Amino acid sequence: MQIGIDKLGFDTTPLYLDLNDLAKARDVDPNKYLIGIGQAKQAVIPPTQDIVTMGASAAEQILTETDREHLSTVIVATESGIDNSKAAAIYIKHLLKLNDYVRTIEMKEACYAGTAAIQFARGLISLHPDEKVLVITADIARYGLNTSGEVTQGGGAVAMMISANPHVLAIEDPSVSYSQDIMDFWRPLYATDALVDGKYSTNVYIDFFKATLERYQQKTNRKLEDFTALVFHLPFTKMGKKALEAVLQDRDDDTAARLRANLTHSQKLNREVGNLYTGSLYLSLISLLVNTDLTAGQRIGLFSYGSGAEGEFYAGILQPDYQKYVAGDTIKTLLHKRSKVTVAEYERLFNQQLGFTKADTKLDVAADSSKYVLVGIKDQQRIYK
Repeated sequence: MQIGIDKLGFDTTPLYLDLNDLAKARDVDPNKYLIGIGQAKQAVIPPTQDIVTMGASAAEQILTETDREHLSTVIVATESGIDNSKAAAIYIKHLLKLNDYVRTIEMKEACYAGTAAIQFARGLISLHPDEKVLVITADIARYGLNTSGEVTQGGGAVAMMISANPHVLAIEDPSVSYSQDIMDFWRPLYATDALVDGKYSTNVYIDFFKATLERYQQKTNRKLEDFTALVFHLPFTKMGKKALEAVLQDRDDDTAARLRANLTHSQKLNREVGNLYTGSLYLSLISLLVNTDLTAGQRIGLFSYGSGAEGEFYAGILQPDYQKYVAGDTIKTLLHKRSKVTVAEYERLFNQQLGFTKADTKLDVAADSSKYVLVGIKDQQRIYK
């Protein structure tokens, strides 16, 4: 029985910051951002948006009545949790008006948790093949204003329906996971912004990719020639290039050319949105699928990484007519319709995030055109509309 990704959707906010503008404001050569980091724009998150609102909007793109009838579980993978106890999945389940017999949970391991959620979903479906699991990867990447990590901020949500006989990607066995206790990135409970050792984290990322790929190849006897594309977790798009070149090195044959070309396709959407943490790998997968004309039966390798640290390499086989089950036109329209904000507006919105507060707060939602919005806090409860 094949199990994998049946549908893919994505949502982000209606606002973005042009990194040319940020470079000018920070007195930095724009090419440091555009080429050195590999980013052109980043999503700007108004206080009326969070992982619940974006997660619900992404899921709504792909949900049908048939899906609702067979949906057994909603898993939200995030490192931007809104409550230390209550799962964000419960709020999303309520906004989507799902029935009360749906299991709702939240998972955490930095940027890696979305992959763990997919693997857990596969296990559930192997026991109950008629059921479906909705996996939502939703995050807001924050490093602070005027910090070294500022250019790698962003936010959004990817929604994936996991099922038997999937329409997009049938996930193969085996997968290879790898974990070590490493302090390359973390966010204490009191902090709204992450702490990161950027250069160290990049080196760990590459080491984990090489380790998991090598183990995978030992288990399967597969070579790079067996892959049409490799997609990567992309906190910034240059990260994927560094990892790919670490294994290709001086190769200039057809395989290397194909993998490099498809990496470029897989980076396009991430360049426009920025860092999604748990969703970055899966936005990269969407970008590959909507910017290339691939063929059913081709194999795609996926490398997932979460600081702290955990990595996993696995692969899947493209299915016939996969394009019909990726919300490509919706996503392109969403990004095209966004409004550019000034650096001053971005800084104001950044500082208006609710963060950790128990005070009653009412937000002005008039300027937010999104279907789902965070209205504020009342009696220490987040209120959505």
